[in-house]
Amino acid sequence: MTHTLYLIACAAPPAQRVATGIRAAQTAGWDVGLILTPSAYRWAEKDSDGSLDELSELTGHPVRHEHKLPSQDDALPPADAILVAPATFNTLNKWAAGHADTLALGLITEAIGLGLPLVALPYLNRAQAAHPALPRSVDFLRANGVTVLMGGPDGFTPHEPKHGDLDVYPWQTAIGALPTVN
Repeated sequence: MTHTLYLIACAAPPAQRVATGIRAAQTAGWDVGLILTPSAYRWAEKDSDGSLDELSELTGHPVRHEHKLPSQDDALPPADAILVAPATFNTLNKWAAGHADTLALGLITEAIGLGLPLVALPYLNRAQAAHPALPRSVDFLRANGVTVLMGGPDGFTPHEPKHGDLDVYPWQTAIGALPTVN
């Protein structure tokens, strides 16, 4: 049986290496569908570790970034789990507030109600992490079943502004937080 993971990448520097996350998920047995936020899609068009065509070839599915028309068939199989990585400050706060103004946000807000396994691996700097809205949003998401990997040895530690290190973004930690597939 095939298990489908939606990997939702937001516009943060690790999105430039989203192929690393895709490969890690595939190694763990997932069929991966890649969904990008609109800003992350613009980045992928111009500046990533693979062109959109290469990312589509890697997953075997079209890369999604906007809603389909009602008359169009779904381009991806239904998700069995969703990983939001990198999850930005903006996405975490909008998700917790119930905003669904993009395909990515629509999928993850709906996934809470569907009871899908949800994992979020943030990428934030310390100034963003110090904003009072973030702890409220993270607490809300966690209380509603989302595994938010932030803080401590099993999550992302915010970095100094303008000093993030893509080489230490813990893709494997996020994959390890997902349900095991057979």
